[in-house]
Amino acid sequence: MYESKKPDAHGIVEYSPVENETWAILYERQSKIVQNRACDEFLKGLEVLNMPKDRVPQCAEVTKSLKKATGWAVSPVQKIIPLRTFFELLANRHFPAATFIRTREDLDYLQEPDIFHEFFGHCPLLTNPAYANFVESYGKRALQAKPDHRSVLGRLFWFTIEFGLVKTLQGLRIYGGGILSSFEETQYALESPVPERLDFDIRQVMKTAYRYDEIQKRYYVLDSIQDLFKINQLDLLGLAEKISQNIDQAEDFITC
Repeated sequence: MYESKKPDAHGIVEYSPVENETWAILYERQSKIVQNRACDEFLKGLEVLNMPKDRVPQCAEVTKSLKKATGWAVSPVQKIIPLRTFFELLANRHFPAATFIRTREDLDYLQEPDIFHEFFGHCPLLTNPAYANFVESYGKRALQAKPDHRSVLGRLFWFTIEFGLVKTLQGLRIYGGGILSSFEETQYALESPVPERLDFDIRQVMKTAYRYDEIQKRYYVLDSIQDLFKINQLDLLGLAEKISQNIDQAEDFITC
C-alpha cells in the first residue's frame, strides 16, 4: 500500500536515493518511447518544464515553469482526495499530485496515479493553452454538475485528458497523460491492432463507460489539440444531463 509523503515546512518532499533512481529509470525510458508517438505539444511542454532527470522534481520547481507558461500550479495532495477537492483544484488552475512514486516491482503498471504519472504524463501539456484552459473549465463545470451527472461528465475527462489521441500531419499521436506515463500503453495505443480508434464524438464519448484497472480497448481521436477549445464552448452540463437520463449509470472513476 502506497502512502503520500508529507512536505516539510518549506514545501519540500524528501525522496530516498532508491526513489530518485526509480524516477531516473522511468524518465529515461519514457522520454525515449514518447518520441514519434506523443503529440508535438507534449514534447514541447517537456522541454519547457525541463524537469530533472536524476531525481523526483519538487512541486515548486514544476509550478515555476507552469506559472510562466499558463498560470498553472502543482499542489501536493494525499493519495486519495474527495472528488470535490479534485474539481476545486482544477477550477483554480492547480493540478493535484500525490507525492509518492511507484516501486521497482510496479515499474510497468500502477493503478494508482503516482507523481511520475502527474509530472510526466500531465504537466507538459499544461503548458499548452488549449489543454490548460480545457482542464480548468472542466473543473468548474464538474463543480456545477449534479452528483448523478458527474459519472457521465467523467468519461469526457477520461477519453481526453487521460487517454486521448489526436490526428497530426505525421499520423496519430498521443496527448492523454494516462498513456504517456505508461511504457506499455504508449506503444499499444498507436501500434496494437486490438483497440478501437474512433473519431471524437462528444455524445458517444459521454455514453462510453471505461475501466480504470486495465489497458484500454477504445480510444477517441481529436482532429487537433485546438479542438479542446471547441469542446469548451459546448453545453457540457446539458449534454451530461440528457445522456445520464438515457443510459444506465456505470461505476466510473476519475484518476488524475
